[in-house]
Amino acid sequence: MADDSSNRSARDGAARDGGTLASDEIIERCLNGDQSAWETIVGLYWRKVFNVAYKFVGRHDLAEDLTQDVFLKLYKSLDTFDRRANFQTWLISVSRNLCIDHYRSVRKERETINRDVDASELSPVSHDQAADTRLEQRDRVTLLRQALDRLAPTLRTAVMLRDIQELSYQEIADRLRLPEGTVKSRINRGRTELARQIQKLRDQQDTIPRTGV
Repeated sequence: MADDSSNRSARDGAARDGGTLASDEIIERCLNGDQSAWETIVGLYWRKVFNVAYKFVGRHDLAEDLTQDVFLKLYKSLDTFDRRANFQTWLISVSRNLCIDHYRSVRKERETINRDVDASELSPVSHDQAADTRLEQRDRVTLLRQALDRLAPTLRTAVMLRDIQELSYQEIADRLRLPEGTVKSRINRGRTELARQIQKLRDQQDTIPRTGV
């Protein structure tokens, strides 16, 4: 992939010429591994792919990041392009599928967090619960806290402010003096890492031999 400055230059050029379609020659060179041809492709189609990404994430900064990821994956998928087909149709179709995969991945991460990281677990245990239920809840709280301790401080803070203290993204951004996009990125990364650490701790517990009571 070209560096960011090269991509931006190519995109600016594409914006000026109205997004002209890539010629057969450029596509052929691109498919044969010509890096400059790929930079031209990125410049010509950046806005089209960005528009697809924006429909899925709804924010300019997040759409920029997703578009970069999509182009990286497109580059790795060039060998799947049937040269008899329309290149733009293929590129937009693949981009849309990649954005759908991204959307599903983010949704799955959120569902994992909702299932494994329940803020209510940090609340005091009710005294009218059965003893085994209280013990199980304490174990889950301990597991959650251990997993949180394993996060990088920046990620831990973002996750706790959002999922434990239930602050809005804007409130967190104001408190941390960060752009809202950065806050969302940290929260998403923190949730993903938290789920991974929880599973890792559970796997470690499963390997510890249990003794009779």
